Amino acid sequence: MPIKMTAKAIEKVKEILAQQSPQPRGLRVSVVGGGCSGFTYQMNFENETSGIDKTFEFDGLKVFVDQASLLYLTGTKIDYVETLEGSGFKFDNPNVRTTCGCGSSFSA
Repeated sequence: MPIKMTAKAIEKVKEILAQQSPQPRGLRVSVVGGGCSGFTYQMNFENETSGIDKTFEFDGLKVFVDQASLLYLTGTKIDYVETLEGSGFKFDNPNVRTTCGCGSSFSA
C-alpha cells in the first residue's frame, strides 16, 4: 500500500470522525503548496471524492488521496503521537529532502 497508518492514528481519526455531525465519509490526506520549505500536509474530513482519487481503507477507515499528493506521499507512514510537548499526527515520509526549522513544511 502506498501509504500506511498506525493503529493509534487510525483510532484517533475514528474517534474524531465519530464526533462529527453529520458523519463524513472519510479522511482526505493531501500535500499542498506552502510553508517555508515548499509543501505542507493537510488532513480534512471528506464527504465527496472525485473519480481520480485513490481510496485506501484502514480497519474500516476510508482515506482519500488525490493523484498529485500521492506522488509525494508514497511510502509515508502516518502516526499519532502524544508527548509532554503536545500531541498530533506525525508523517514519516521517505521522500522528504529538507524540512523547515518549525517542522511544519518540507521539500521533496
